Amino acid sequence: MTTALTTPRLTLSRMHAPTLHTLPDAIAANVERMRSATDARIMAVVKADGYGLGAGTVARAEIGAEAAWLGVTDAGDAAELRDAGIEVPILAWLNPAGVDVAQVVTDRVDIAVGSVDELRQLIADASSLPGGRVRAHLHMDTGMSRGGVPLQDWAELLRVARSGRDRIEVVGVMGHLPDADAADPAMNAPAVLRMRHARDAVLRAGFGPLIVHLAATSGTLTDQATHFDMVRVGAGLVGIDPSETVSLQGAARLTASVVHSSVVPAGTPIGYGGAYVTERTTRLGVIGVGYADGIPRELASGAAVAIDGIRCPIVGRVSMDQIVVDTGELVVPRGTTAVVFGPEAGAVPTVQEWARWAASIPHTIVTGIGARVERAIA
Repeated sequence: MTTALTTPRLTLSRMHAPTLHTLPDAIAANVERMRSATDARIMAVVKADGYGLGAGTVARAEIGAEAAWLGVTDAGDAAELRDAGIEVPILAWLNPAGVDVAQVVTDRVDIAVGSVDELRQLIADASSLPGGRVRAHLHMDTGMSRGGVPLQDWAELLRVARSGRDRIEVVGVMGHLPDADAADPAMNAPAVLRMRHARDAVLRAGFGPLIVHLAATSGTLTDQATHFDMVRVGAGLVGIDPSETVSLQGAARLTASVVHSSVVPAGTPIGYGGAYVTERTTRLGVIGVGYADGIPRELASGAAVAIDGIRCPIVGRVSMDQIVVDTGELVVPRGTTAVVFGPEAGAVPTVQEWARWAASIPHTIVTGIGARVERAIA
């Protein structure tokens, strides 16, 4: 016997493409929260296209809230920001595509140096410059073995730096905190000590003044000893606190339309392999986003979206282009908007919830949203 379902509560709406909305006001509020935690300058990190939210949009919001620097992965990313009219100092610290020294001098971009060989190459490349020097930040390996110069090679690094003083200008010393997410200052202490040794060695070698920077979001929020002259905050500015000690404002909202709806009886298998079978007569809504758009394919029980203020569980496997949700008695005509994640809380899932459902971290959720998802500023 089929159970009667309620009268439609929603009216038909126009279809809209899946859209990732960036919320500049939330970004600015998160900058202010960081400013309340430190006296150091703030470098706003806009790697991975501003954590997927648009590097230019994110950068402008951060600069408007008085972030003093920007940080990027590659000097090419910095060039795009300069082309967009952004003038604050920029540091590029990985440069997987290499460094065009003439371009970085023209663009006024600082370059991080993470090995003796990198420094030698930078000096050699800069020898062809008709004028100007490359501004360099020497990168200390503070315990991650993921880049940076080990302490035992620091003397050689400084010898090479002194030999190239007519081509490079050492203006900074940087490192990373291996365990800052634990929010335990005692775990940060070895890295802080290495940074002090590195700073002091650079000053003794005759370089300076220096900008020393070590902390990212978690260190900024939980350990003032890590702050030095500047902190590099990326995830925190888009609402993600890896230490999970502070509530920040979510800066992204992902919406998509219902592209198909139906009523199915109990015992209906859903999606590939029939991994989920309905236990009752229910309504289903198919939403036009899938793993090609950044929806994690493997999700724990409880994963859901919000429709009309109601949390609707995802049922069946995530497909390349779509997910299916159980809307129960809620009618969801084609064109109805679903909120996949957002900052509203309540029925709307957060990025942090999506990370838990995917057994991952919030960073992968926001940076994983695919290119065919439209971007908008809310």
